[in-house]
Amino acid sequence: MTNLMLFSLFGGMAILLYGMRLAGEGLQRAAGARLRTIVSSLTKNRFLGLGVGIIVTVFLQSSTATIIMLVGFVGSGLMTLPQSIGVILGADIGTTITVQLLAFRIYDYAILFVGIGITMMLLAKSRFLKNIGEGILGFSFIFLSIKIMSDSLMPLKSSELFKSVLMALLANPLLGLIISAIFTTIVHSSAAIIGLALALGLQGLINIEAAIPLIFGANIGTCATAIISSVGSNIEAKRVAAAHTLFKVLGVIIFFPFIKPFADFVISMTDDVPRQIANAHTLFNGAIAIFFLPFTTVMTDVITRIVPERPGEEKKFAPKYLDKRVLSSPVLAFGQAKREALRMADIAHEMLRDSIIVFKKDDPDMIDSIEKRDDYVDLLDREIKLYLTRLSNESLTPQQSKVEQDLLAFINDLENIGDVVDKNLMELAKKKVKNGLVFSHDGINEIEKFYKKILENFEIGVSAFVSGDAGLAKKLLANKVELAEMERELRQAHIQRLHKGLKESIDTSSIHLDVLSNLRRINSYISNVAYPIVEISDNS
Repeated sequence: MTNLMLFSLFGGMAILLYGMRLAGEGLQRAAGARLRTIVSSLTKNRFLGLGVGIIVTVFLQSSTATIIMLVGFVGSGLMTLPQSIGVILGADIGTTITVQLLAFRIYDYAILFVGIGITMMLLAKSRFLKNIGEGILGFSFIFLSIKIMSDSLMPLKSSELFKSVLMALLANPLLGLIISAIFTTIVHSSAAIIGLALALGLQGLINIEAAIPLIFGANIGTCATAIISSVGSNIEAKRVAAAHTLFKVLGVIIFFPFIKPFADFVISMTDDVPRQIANAHTLFNGAIAIFFLPFTTVMTDVITRIVPERPGEEKKFAPKYLDKRVLSSPVLAFGQAKREALRMADIAHEMLRDSIIVFKKDDPDMIDSIEKRDDYVDLLDREIKLYLTRLSNESLTPQQSKVEQDLLAFINDLENIGDVVDKNLMELAKKKVKNGLVFSHDGINEIEKFYKKILENFEIGVSAFVSGDAGLAKKLLANKVELAEMERELRQAHIQRLHKGLKESIDTSSIHLDVLSNLRRINSYISNVAYPIVEISDNS
C-alpha cells in the first residue's frame, strides 16, 4: 500500500510539472508575436510592468520562467532594472492564478478536458487551434495530477506516523519552510509543493496553519533558479535575480512572525482548506507587490548597493542578446537573434565606413582596428548560427522556419561583407601603404563618392531587413542596378586618366580597380536582403 501511494504521488507530481510545461508551451505558441509585443511594450510605468508580469506568467505558467526571461532581457539591454521590478512583482501574482484555478475542484472533469485537448491537437486545421488544444491538455494534466495525488494520500488519514509528522510541522514552522524551499529548488517549481499542499488539504490531512510555512518556503525556493540563471551574466542581470530574491525573503521575514493571525484571517474568508491555501498564496504575493511597488526607485538603489559593479573589470567581446533562457519560446528567441544580427550589421557598417579613411590617410592603426572588428563579426556569425541551430530543435511553425532562413541568410551576407573589407580591401590598403602609393585627386574623390553610395545602400538594406518594407526592398534593388552602372562609369573615368598618362593613376591602377570591384561585391551582398521581401510582397 505504501509503495503504491509513493508511486502514485511521484506520478502525480510528474504529471503536474509536465502539465505546467505543456500548458505554457501551448499558450506561448498560441500567443505568438503578441507575447513579444507585450514584453517589448514595457515602459517605466511600474503599474504597467505589474500587469505585464501577471499576463506573461499566466502564458508561461511559471513565475520562475518569467524571472529567468527578465534576467536575459535586462542582461541584454532590452530592459532596465527599474522596469523589471514591476514585472517581477507581477510575475509573483501571476503564478497564484493557476493555484486559484486548482482550488475550484474541477479535477473530476479533467479527463474530459484531456480528450478535448487531444482532439483539438489531432483534428484542428489551424496551428492556432492546435496550440490552444495543447494548452488545454496541459491544464487538464495539472488538474488530473491533483486528483491522482489526493487519492494516493487517502491512506494517510489513518496513519499515526503522518499525524506525528504534521504535529512536528505545526510545532516548528521554520522546519516546514526549509523543507519546502529545498524541495522547490530541486524541482524548479513552486507549483509542485503548492499542488502537494492542495492535495493534502483535499484529504483533510493538513490545515492552513501548517500549509503557510510550505507556501513561504515554496516562494523562497523559486529564487534559487533565478540566481543560478544569472551566473555568468552581466551585473544588471545579477541584480534582477537579487531583486526577486530580496522581495521574497523580505516578504517571508515580514509575514513569518504572524503566521497565526494570517491563518485566522484566511480562515475567516472560507472554510474550504484548498481555497484557504490558494488564498494565502495569493494574499502573500499580492501583499509583497502592494508593499514594494511604490518604492521602485528606493529598491533599485538598495539592489544596486547589494550587487555593486566591479571597478576596472574589462569586458570581453561576446554576444550581447543571445539569451539561452528564452530558447523555449521561438518568438522571443528570434527577437534576441535579430537584435544580435543588427549589432553585427553595425560593426560591419563601421568597418566599411572606416576603410575609406585608411585609403585616404594610410592609417595602420585603423587597419588593425578593422581587422579586429572582423573577428567580432565572425564570432557573432558563429554564435548566432549556433543559437538558431539550438532553436531549430524546438517545433517551429512554417512562418518561423522562414524567419530563421532569412535571418541566417542576412548574417551570412554580413559575414561576407566583413571578409571583403578585411581580406580584400585592407590587403589593398596595406599594399598601397607599403609601396607609398597615392591616388590621383579625381581618383580618390570618385572612390569616396562610390563608398558613400554603398554606405547609404547598406543603411537601406538594414532598414528593409528590420521592417520588411517592400518599398525599401525595391529601392535597394533599383540602387543595385544604379550602382553597377556607376561602377562602370568610374572604371571608364580611371581608364581615361591612364590614357592621359597620369602617374598616380598608373601607379594605383590595379588597387583602384580592385577597390571598385570589391565595393560592388559588398553592394551585392547588401542587396540580397531585398529578394525574400519582394517575393513575399509579390505573392501577397
